[in-house]
This record gives sequence, structure tokens and C-alpha cells, in this order.
Amino acid sequence: MKHLLKLIDLSTEEITEILNLSDQLKYELKNNIPHPRLAGKTLGMIFQKSSTRTRVSFEVGMYQLGGHPLFLSANDLQIGRGEPTADTARVMSRYCDGIMIRTFEQAEVEEFAKYSTIPVINALTDFAHPCQIFADLLTIREYKGSFEGLKVCFIGDTNNMANSFIVGALKVGMKFTLASPAGYVLHPEIAAFVKDNPNFEQTTDVLAAAKEADAVVTDVWASMGDEAEAQKRQQDFVGYQINNEVMANAKSDAIVLHCLPAHREEEITTEVFEKYANVIFDEAENRLHVQKAILVKLMEK
Repeated sequence: MKHLLKLIDLSTEEITEILNLSDQLKYELKNNIPHPRLAGKTLGMIFQKSSTRTRVSFEVGMYQLGGHPLFLSANDLQIGRGEPTADTARVMSRYCDGIMIRTFEQAEVEEFAKYSTIPVINALTDFAHPCQIFADLLTIREYKGSFEGLKVCFIGDTNNMANSFIVGALKVGMKFTLASPAGYVLHPEIAAFVKDNPNFEQTTDVLAAAKEADAVVTDVWASMGDEAEAQKRQQDFVGYQINNEVMANAKSDAIVLHCLPAHREEEITTEVFEKYANVIFDEAENRLHVQKAILVKLMEK
């Protein structure tokens, strides 16, 4: 594993190794056991999309690992003024020990990795959000003990979250049902991945999707970059909401996950959000632990 670009690239064993290392690093942090495994290392953090959880968790994670995080916005880099991605990748490879990128197009991250001689981490693109899914998988495993026999229900857009969650869930052996409005189709790469897989189903029926689910997941109706479609999506996604009726169809001990920020009374009701707030904020915290594991896996020598 040289880079983390998308979960399709990883084996089940590699995913499990990162989750197990996340457990270890989380235990050490909670018990005040220092783990400066990246002492002297520098992580270049390129942000072309705004962020709360991603920036804070990566910066704090690098500090806890003994390394140095270097925040770089598009305004700080020549890449924002037309310098080729390939050139930026080769220059930063001479200065840093790893690169984290949060941007729009998956192709940009892929090109960066092609020309980089150091590890590249996808911290979100329009296609994939692998770091978030590691946090979600860790949270599910913490609450359920294992993935065996579990069903995930995702209600919402066929976006980067759905793309990555489908892959992550299926690779660790869970069933996955996606409820989305008619016309919201899977990305071709994801459609090819799930083809003929009996553990995947897509439907327009929210209540059917939630039936006997162990984890019910949602995301905002309009992701960053889709703001121009926000009004249309407000109409298209009416009814695609985690509410009490949906949760009554899930298992009695089901958990709710949301990658945040949440738009209450749109994709999730305030009542349901607050009922499952502890799980959702455990999920948010787990971004820190899984990203530290990813950093160690890629950057520790």
C-alpha cells in the first residue's frame, strides 16, 4: 500500500490492518501512552475544499504522532495559479514525507500520486472519501463487535460517501442497501464493482431499504460542489430522511451514522440526530484515530 486514493484499491486484509492499528492507537491515546511514530516527518496538507473535521483531525493526528502538519490552501500554492499538478507533486516530494489532498476531481489526486515519490492520501474528492469510511467502519465494529451478518442502509445521494461506503462495507463482508431517488445512478466504477454481488441492493423505497438494518447512514442532499443543484435536490430528496418511521423499520439496536455537517430536518430529523448523537460524535472522533493509522501505515519507515 503506497497511497490511499480509493478503497477499491485496497484488499480486505489491508482495510482490517488499518482498523486494527486504529484500535491500538486509540487505546494508547486514551491511556496516555506516547506514540511518536512519525517523529521528524512532515505531512503536506493541500486543501482546495473547506474543512473542519479533516483539517483538525489530520493536524492533531500528526502532532500526536510526533510529526509536523503543514497546511496549504489553494491560495498558498502555485497549483491554484496554473502550475501543473505533476510539477507540484514532484516539488513537494522533495520537501515532505507525505501529502494529504482534499479537492474536487479524483483525477487530480490520481495524477498527484502518479508523479509523487511520497505517499498521497485522498482526504476527499467528488468521487471518494476513504478516510471517512474507515471511521465509519471502526465505529460500526466498536458498537457491533464484528461485521459478520450486518446490514448497512444508506439513505441519500449517490455521492462520494455512498461510493466509498458501498466498497468498504462489501469488502468487509457486510450487506449494503442504498435508497436514493429515481435518476440518481451509481458511478460507473461503483456499478461495475457491485455487479452480480448479492450483498448489494439499490432501491427508491426508503422503508424497504431500512428493514432489519444494523446501521442507518445518511449524508447531506447537496455535497460540496453540488450547490448549484441544491434547489432541485430539495425537491428530489423529499422523504429521503432518517426519521422515527425509518428507524422503526431497522433493528431495535441499530445505530445511526452521519459524516457531518448535518442539515437537521432535511436528511435527518433533529430528534433522531440527538437520540444517536453519541454514536455520531464517536464516529467523528474516530476520524482522528483511523487517519493516524493511515499515516503510520504509509509514512512510518
